[in-house]
Amino acid sequence: MDEAQFGAQIRRARLLEDIDQRALADAANISPTTLMKLEKGQGSTLTTLLKVLRALGREDWLATLEPVPTVSPLALAREAEGRQEPQRVSRKKTP
Repeated sequence: MDEAQFGAQIRRARLLEDIDQRALADAANISPTTLMKLEKGQGSTLTTLLKVLRALGREDWLATLEPVPTVSPLALAREAEGRQEPQRVSRKKTP
C-alpha cells in the first residue's frame, strides 16, 4: 500500500463518519491543509497520523500494522534443535 492508498482510506473513514475536513482537522488539532495532504498521500508525520486516527476513533488500525507473534520462530527453531530458550545474557569470556 502506498501513501495515496492509505490517504484514501483515511478520507473514506472520515466520510463514513460524515465529518467534513475542517471539523476533523479541528478535532485532531491540525490544519485543514495538513489533513488534505494526508488524505492525498502527499506526506505527513506520524504525529499527524496518530492525531487523525484518534479523532476518528480508529486507533485500532495501528494494531493491524504488525500483529504480535504468538509463537517465536526462533523458539521453534531452538526447540527443533533440542536447545532451550536463553534465560539470560551469556557472560563474556576474559582472555
